[in-house]
Amino acid sequence: MAKRSIALITITLFVGAMAGTLTGELLGLILPEGVVKDFFLTGVSFNLGGLMGNDSGVIVLDMIMFTIQFGLAIKMNFTSIIGLAGAYYFLRYLR
Repeated sequence: MAKRSIALITITLFVGAMAGTLTGELLGLILPEGVVKDFFLTGVSFNLGGLMGNDSGVIVLDMIMFTIQFGLAIKMNFTSIIGLAGAYYFLRYLR
């Protein structure tokens, strides 16, 4: 049995999460205000700057001659998890 590369697995799971998030945002536009809309749109956000105590979400490395900024933000909601599950199923199916 051939092993899959880490890059293929990472890209597939990333695409699944993106598809799930996009689906949730589209459902949020279609659904009327209420509990169901809140369920699909409520998410958890993670960012690198928040780990360092920076409110802007960006880590700034300021050297005298140049400045480097690092930023990564991830927003997960319920449909993102469904997208990840679909991507996992897709990976298992292509075995």
